[in-house]
Amino acid sequence: MKKAMLAVVLLLFSVTSFAQKISPDNIIGIWQCVDYKIEIFRSKDNYSAKLLWSKDMFEADGKTPKKDVKNPNEKLRGRFIQGIVHISALVFKEGEYVDGKLYSVQDGNTYSLKAKLKNINNLETRGYKGIPMIGKTFNWKRVE
Repeated sequence: MKKAMLAVVLLLFSVTSFAQKISPDNIIGIWQCVDYKIEIFRSKDNYSAKLLWSKDMFEADGKTPKKDVKNPNEKLRGRFIQGIVHISALVFKEGEYVDGKLYSVQDGNTYSLKAKLKNINNLETRGYKGIPMIGKTFNWKRVE
């Protein structure tokens, strides 16, 4: 019984110690989910990410990069989607990243974004319009 109690205490301690030791820069790096691969970087006092890969990044031939044809700014429609800044303005507040913007190349819309490091190698993001309850969550794994 004492060993079980000690195990529970140690588990709780390790979870809380990660939460307390989180550095805002822990989000920096390359992350991948099923449909996307991004590189998060510091941009002055906030965080941004460029799009490295997506399942819909190339034309049917698998080689020709697609362009940002749905961008509401006509001048940007000729740029390739690979490498664009896809996430911007994420600010670290009270253990979470908030107030971010997510530009979607699929529809040309910009969504609100928040994120949270579940641990050093797992990131959860939620893109939404209006309120977070109406949105989509992505779970990312850090790429070594």
